[in-house]
Amino acid sequence: MKIINSEYKQRNMKIWNEIAPRYHKRWASVNKGPFQSTKKLIELVKINKNDVVLDVACGTGVVTKQIQKKVGNAGHAIGVDTSTTAIKIAKKWNEKNKNLDFVNIDAENFSFSKKFDIITCQYALFFFPNAQKALKNMKNSLKKSGKIGISVHGSKDNVPFFNSILDSAIKYIPDYVPAGTPNLDRFGTQSALKAEVRKAGFSNIVVKEFIFNYSPGKFEDYWKNYIKYIAKPLKEKLNELEYSKRKEFKESVKEKTKQYTKKNGEILFPWQVLILTAKIN
Repeated sequence: MKIINSEYKQRNMKIWNEIAPRYHKRWASVNKGPFQSTKKLIELVKINKNDVVLDVACGTGVVTKQIQKKVGNAGHAIGVDTSTTAIKIAKKWNEKNKNLDFVNIDAENFSFSKKFDIITCQYALFFFPNAQKALKNMKNSLKKSGKIGISVHGSKDNVPFFNSILDSAIKYIPDYVPAGTPNLDRFGTQSALKAEVRKAGFSNIVVKEFIFNYSPGKFEDYWKNYIKYIAKPLKEKLNELEYSKRKEFKESVKEKTKQYTKKNGEILFPWQVLILTAKIN
């Protein structure tokens, strides 16, 4: 399992380094779709001025940037991520902020000399091969009065933006999801998310559910952006498909989007997000 986890981490890091600029432009830098939840996460963890806050798996710094605004000049925000490219983008995007730092660190293995008031983690817990190790690491990095705030996507049936393509992709490209890849909706229900966090030693666990809407445009826009934004290894697998199979794949995806398509042809996907807050036992 350690070998698989190591291979998965290396592969995942390589992918994130490749797609980080596109991810930032399309998602993180704009308040659309699931990133409408950033504001909700910041509200729910109740950051105070002067707080010292850690943002785990910060990506290009969308949550960290909002934390920095809340803690004020006397507070401090630190964003950590394994992707060197994401961290570079985060630093450039936030270069004028003095009370904010970004560091390349693995969520399962970081340590700091000082404890934090709050730790946040948006859309990343499901990526960690050893979520317990990451959560316990967060717990050990908190002050006694500290708390965490975690956002995850809902179960796959409640996030059709992903599911409409993924189900068909797996059918036509059996190795589309490589061996060792964690199930990305494994914490997509309130019970699963609560259980994982409680197991790591947290209490006062509260999970709020939100449904945000996101329109990727009409079907052709949705499909073209899928081709444009997917990581290179997936694009290569897609390009290996015979023309007829690729056409079937596309039609299969289109069929799944019909229930979310309005009369004008625009797709409107619901997007379930779970946001958890908890404290140390």
